[in-house]
Amino acid sequence: MYHMKRATLRDLRYNFPKIERMLRAGNEIQITKRNKVIARLSPESEKRPEMPDFLGRMREMFGDKVFEPTNAELIAEDRERF
Repeated sequence: MYHMKRATLRDLRYNFPKIERMLRAGNEIQITKRNKVIARLSPESEKRPEMPDFLGRMREMFGDKVFEPTNAELIAEDRERF
């Protein structure tokens, strides 16, 4: 394996534990095939993005308005056709 945070496809197959340790250490790794970079592996970030408040957005747009028929009823009706 190269010392410059590069790995070949063969390294991925046969030396994955070493590559995994580098990823856990926070290093980004370039994957090469025939000395050309074909992909980059980067460690997963610990921070997860916050989920949007869909219900709050819907209340902003439509208030407390109730739609008839409901989406569940539309889906049930559509499934009964087949």
